[in-house]
Amino acid sequence: MSHVVAHTNIEVRYAETDQMGVVHHSNYIVWMELGRTQLIKDLGFSYAEMEKSGILAPVLDVQVSYKKPLTYGDNAIIKTWIDSYDGFKVIYGYSILNESGELSVTGSSSHVCVRKEDFRPIRMKKMFLDWHEAYEKAKKKQQPVGD
Repeated sequence: MSHVVAHTNIEVRYAETDQMGVVHHSNYIVWMELGRTQLIKDLGFSYAEMEKSGILAPVLDVQVSYKKPLTYGDNAIIKTWIDSYDGFKVIYGYSILNESGELSVTGSSSHVCVRKEDFRPIRMKKMFLDWHEAYEKAKKKQQPVGD
């Protein structure tokens, strides 16, 4: 497995637009979460199962850059990948495109896994060796050109 990219399709709903008729900026972060969940699912795992075991993966940081607006009725494609992973922190990368393939949004989010009861960080390799190995194989090896 190498540099896995999940694709998630979203049809823009009216409720996601603002008074200017474009997707409200906050919705892109929700879509990034959908993409992240799909990537994890594509790798054979589940956030819900991780949470049942008492581990959470809170967001440490989110970066979003808006390039071209999406509007009601557009189809958005969310591309999600593991930008970097060091066994402790994971940074997911995102590109959101319109159905013509034009870039609308780029972004990233940083996460660590913590114990639910005390929010103490854990190392994936110790508690979720299978996730750790999958992330090591799936993470981006170098900056892709035009990806």
